[in-house]
Amino acid sequence: MAVTARLVVLASGSGTNLQALIDAVEAGRLRAEVTRVIVNRRGAAARQRARRAGIPEECRLLEPYLQGAPDRVAARHRYDADLAGAVAAEQPDLVVLAGWMHLLSTAFFDRFPERVVNLHPALPGTFPGANAIQDTWTAYRAGEVASAGVMVHYVVDEGVDDGPVIASAEVPILHGDSIHTLTERIHRVEHQLLVDTVATLLEGR
Repeated sequence: MAVTARLVVLASGSGTNLQALIDAVEAGRLRAEVTRVIVNRRGAAARQRARRAGIPEECRLLEPYLQGAPDRVAARHRYDADLAGAVAAEQPDLVVLAGWMHLLSTAFFDRFPERVVNLHPALPGTFPGANAIQDTWTAYRAGEVASAGVMVHYVVDEGVDDGPVIASAEVPILHGDSIHTLTERIHRVEHQLLVDTVATLLEGR
């Protein structure tokens, strides 16, 4: 299979969404190559997943930029600008935020217009932020929602999980669900939606 696209993946945690992309590439469902994985936490298991797949990986920590910085906002922008430089060196067709727990600024996403996509475990317009699944579960227990969901959206500004939606999928909350069984189903839908959406975007390019 000819490789037609280059992906850079940014991750902060276990890297299961990264693994879904790696598996899809290896199975021929994505005509692409993950050229680099960048994490921002030392213990992120995504690094090990990248290593096992033979993908170059690195850890870029925010903390050194903030230490002693008189202007923390400016320091974060410097971090984002340096991160953007590292990503740009890979000449990516798409930058995938797969569990990346750091809000990016214009210093980053302005370098990659309509090329930065984020995966979020909630339906459009609901439950932004890092605790989306817990927030959905709490709302369900209060009788406020009947389903959870997943979306992939562009990152175009400094808003939280509110960029233009590319694709979304509803995840029904079943009778007898616990937050653990719901979380497992959400993750399965995340993996499929991410791979399908990335494939569609790359075909469009």
